Amino acid sequence: MYRLIFVATVLLAATASVVLASVVSVWWWLPAGVLLLLAATGVWDLLQRRHSVLRNYPVLGHLRYLLESVRPELQQYFVERNTDGRPYDRDVRSIVYQRAKGTEAEEAFGTEREVYEPGAEFLVPSMVPRPVPEQAPVVRVGGPGCTRPYDMALLNVSAMSFGSLSSRAILALNRGAAEGAFAHDTGEGGLSEYHLRHGGDLIWEIGTGYFGCRTADGAFDEREFAAKAAHAHVKCVSLKLSQGAKPGIGGVLPGGKVNAEIARVREVPEGRTVISPPYHRVFSTPRELVRFLARMRDLAGGKPAGFKLCVGSRRQFLAVCKAMLEEDVTPDFIVVDGAEGGTGAAPLEFADHLGSPLTEGLITVHNALVGTGLRDRIKIGASGKVATGSDLVKRLLQGADYTNAARAMMFAVGCIQAQRCHTNTCPVGVTTQDPRRARALDVADKSARVRRYQEATVRSALQIMAAMGVRDAAELAPHQLRRRLDPRTVRSYAELYDWLAPGRLLADPPPDWRADWEAADPDRFTI
Repeated sequence: MYRLIFVATVLLAATASVVLASVVSVWWWLPAGVLLLLAATGVWDLLQRRHSVLRNYPVLGHLRYLLESVRPELQQYFVERNTDGRPYDRDVRSIVYQRAKGTEAEEAFGTEREVYEPGAEFLVPSMVPRPVPEQAPVVRVGGPGCTRPYDMALLNVSAMSFGSLSSRAILALNRGAAEGAFAHDTGEGGLSEYHLRHGGDLIWEIGTGYFGCRTADGAFDEREFAAKAAHAHVKCVSLKLSQGAKPGIGGVLPGGKVNAEIARVREVPEGRTVISPPYHRVFSTPRELVRFLARMRDLAGGKPAGFKLCVGSRRQFLAVCKAMLEEDVTPDFIVVDGAEGGTGAAPLEFADHLGSPLTEGLITVHNALVGTGLRDRIKIGASGKVATGSDLVKRLLQGADYTNAARAMMFAVGCIQAQRCHTNTCPVGVTTQDPRRARALDVADKSARVRRYQEATVRSALQIMAAMGVRDAAELAPHQLRRRLDPRTVRSYAELYDWLAPGRLLADPPPDWRADWEAADPDRFTI
């Protein structure tokens, strides 16, 4: 009853305003118009059947939807503290922004983090620090089968496709990579002219959709792949097996982002949502995977070839290692993507509940390669929430040779963590194909920010390593990273995790590894 009374009251007030406008002053038409609109809204709310809140609270119920729509902004700007934002807290975002702008990323008065809470980690400084190297080191990527090795920087642009990102964002990232001498992973969305225009070094990633090198029925096209892989800017080729934020399903590009240009690059229909298959056609067993990687390297003219995965079953990865041993074929690199990694669009259940976080995945891959005697032939990249110098050092200490960053690079080109990547309404032009929004991104300015951010972050990592008393990443050891388990107990990574000796799995597998090693089959992926 009160709902009808409310709407009737608004309607009476509107009627009174109309009468006053006719008799007293035309200015009464202003409140009359507003009240008539509210009355019409109230009537509509009472009659519609989709929203129970509006039927019970006509007009006023719209405040719920209004507040819900601005909740992320209210949370980010007025509620969250410096250290509790997600996925990246304000402190981390501020470090990236400051380094990208070329200002000092320094804070006064000490840490705001709870150093005594369970899970807190810290790196171990030395009483005799080393001098900081003047020049950043590089990592030589290229195993025995590679004839054209590549020198990889310690921090590179992780996989983000044209389509997921705007053309201007791709241009800025690639130009920054070219100016800073680090690599830019294309993502699985194909090789576009925006990746090639500024001459940055590229890691061309191929996913299950084989975009940019696919036949009419969606299979892998060797001839087209070889022609594009021969481009001078393509330095490595990578096969994407899975992604940290959504392992087990293919990539998703909403149809609203698939304009004519993206459709041409990916060789797919315009305007239709593009979903990559969850599995590859080119292999179905570990042995076939290893052989295909060798074939990719041959088609690429001897350039480094590798694969990316989010680690799931240790047994399945060991099966791949067995296939490498039996075929005497190894990839030149493996990129381990953590479950905490980002995505432009993924089901929440996959992002939250599937796949190994980067720490466990990285240590698993490193140990498996060491235990099978293959570690010196394969470089390991780490991706998944790498943003600061300390992140980089931790990943090197856990077994990586180099790191990749995606969302941190997005921050460098202007991302504000609005988390609208899948809606095509990115407010800063980074993850949209709307030309009106994308025009806000200035390529020259943002590319300089990408270069400065990467340079400052690597410099920070070198300063941290020097403070730890090591000359380079090869001297880092697991005992130099420690984690608090409870208020009184701290353990090093050397104590928390098993670290296999070279060849241990071939000689005498430790008890924790024996069952998986014995069950691993190079001719099938066992669960």
